[in-house]
Amino acid sequence: MTPGRPPVTAPEPHTADQATEDAMSNATTVSPAHSASTASTLITNIAALVTNDPSLGDNSALGLVQDAAIAIEGDRVVWTGDQSKAPATDNRIDAGGRAVVPGFVDSHSHLVFAGDRTREFNARMSGRAYSAGGIRTTVAATRAASDAELEANLTRYLHEALRQGTTTFETKSGYGLTVEDEARALRIAAAHTDEVTYLGAHIVSPDYAEDPAAYVALVTGEMLDACAPYARWVDVFCEKGAFDGDQARAILTAGKAKGLHPRVHANQLTYGPGVQLAVELDAASADHCTHLTDADVDALASGSTVATLLPGAEFSTRAEWPDARRLLDAGVTVALSTDCNPGSSFTSSVPFCIALAVRDMGMTPDEAMWSATAGGAAALRRDDIGRLTPGARADLLLLDAPSHVHLAYRPGVPLVSGVWRSGVREV
Repeated sequence: MTPGRPPVTAPEPHTADQATEDAMSNATTVSPAHSASTASTLITNIAALVTNDPSLGDNSALGLVQDAAIAIEGDRVVWTGDQSKAPATDNRIDAGGRAVVPGFVDSHSHLVFAGDRTREFNARMSGRAYSAGGIRTTVAATRAASDAELEANLTRYLHEALRQGTTTFETKSGYGLTVEDEARALRIAAAHTDEVTYLGAHIVSPDYAEDPAAYVALVTGEMLDACAPYARWVDVFCEKGAFDGDQARAILTAGKAKGLHPRVHANQLTYGPGVQLAVELDAASADHCTHLTDADVDALASGSTVATLLPGAEFSTRAEWPDARRLLDAGVTVALSTDCNPGSSFTSSVPFCIALAVRDMGMTPDEAMWSATAGGAAALRRDDIGRLTPGARADLLLLDAPSHVHLAYRPGVPLVSGVWRSGVREV
């Protein structure tokens, strides 16, 4: 059992010798789907390996294997298990008694923007309450920026996140709010990730402040037509000061008709219809989930929508923390993400969010680790990432620590000392 929900189902392993597989207790293997010329690499002397496969190791949600090794060939994991049973490979890397975990899956970010909101943050920390209106400041700066400036900013934060262990990220539009600016944001994002979200419905554009209905018509019409080719997802900020339930339903339904799958900014600032709407429309995730009724929790527990919690936002706004314990105890699948954006959560650090979730949201270190990896994969409806089992993409982190628990135990310390993405070491 995973915390809150069974893990994302892995592709069925292909083994050449079932008898050999049966003999290799505490390990799994897969026949490489690569040419013979593809070099293989074994990382050995791993103190603790998080696989997110409960059939392995200690049979916990994390599938924790002690004294472990992991084999990579091409861009895939081909074997994990007890290092004493490791297969022969072309290359070997000594982990030096450190921990290895899956790469973090950051399933909620807003990285295509320009400008700075330091003054707003400073004022808020001096007592001014946060509200959705601050987004307009970033909209003005983003519209004024060139494509090159927006892409340079995006890549800067992607590199920053990679150094901290993020190997998969989702990012959104939402700071242009015109047809041209939303489409260019998604075009820029799509050059760097497959997980691109159309968020023309971030707030009502300042240009339509007196006619929100006309802006909804734009978002569901001409803007959607221009943006859909670059996006996989459609999102809406369903919140007082942004879009109400009826508007959100119209926007998400129009996106689905164009082949985009829903995600929802739901129940961040107040109680509202966002979570119920997300479950009704089979959204991949309901994000924030700070203010929940019992009916909201029951809906999440009975559906396939992931509750994505974003503690960086509560940290940066001094808002009430989401109650992760309540969700997990109800059987809800929970993801952790950064919500990296210039206004309400200007952090790209998943380890920081893990520490916050453990300290202030009622999660155990194991639950937070799972939610930042397999949980994020579930929020993106992916089964090739967020785990380290045969057939998964070889996205993994070497921690300068003997256990993943140190991510919460040593907050603020840069523990990620190595990052492999698609089998290639990048950090």
